Amino acid sequence: MPRTGRPRSFNRDEAVVAAMILFWEYGFESTSLAQLRAAMGDISAASFYAAFESKEALFREAVDQYISTYGHVSESFRDTSLTSKAAMELGLRQTARMQTENSHPLGCLLVLSAINCSPEQQHIQDLLSKERERVRGWIKECIERAVANGELPESTDISMVVILFETFLRGISTQARDGVPYEAIDAAITQLMSVWDALSVEPGN
Repeated sequence: MPRTGRPRSFNRDEAVVAAMILFWEYGFESTSLAQLRAAMGDISAASFYAAFESKEALFREAVDQYISTYGHVSESFRDTSLTSKAAMELGLRQTARMQTENSHPLGCLLVLSAINCSPEQQHIQDLLSKERERVRGWIKECIERAVANGELPESTDISMVVILFETFLRGISTQARDGVPYEAIDAAITQLMSVWDALSVEPGN
């Protein structure tokens, strides 16, 4: 019987990237084992579990892969070599640019992949919430630096400003997934940063 060709060799790193793209596009619960196996070269279920133990374990690896690559744009909020305003603006613009690129799924994996998870998947929601909380902490530290170095007045309501900028940050995902172009989001960021300018004025001045 003639051979139909050698089966595709399994590359674990490539498999994690392929899984990341699927989870990013369809979410954790809607991505099936069959889809994951097909993206990895039609590997068997036995090979899948031998490599990753479970769909959840693979998802955790995919989240780590996203954070260390595409999600790295959030690191700009931590850049202390810039003014706090510049760090905030750069983080938002880089996030908008990344999330609207067509070379990968639109939006943010950490925001979109947990939408409409069933109650049985609360641990997945908790995992993603923890990662989003980490970025929220970076934004808070950025605002606190601004108050400490005089970019924003001491009277600044830090919690309110954090909510303002993080709400915009998370909203980029929905806008990107709905097809809103980068240019429109970028213009909105310019308008948002004018709010920072207004906040930087001492009350009564």
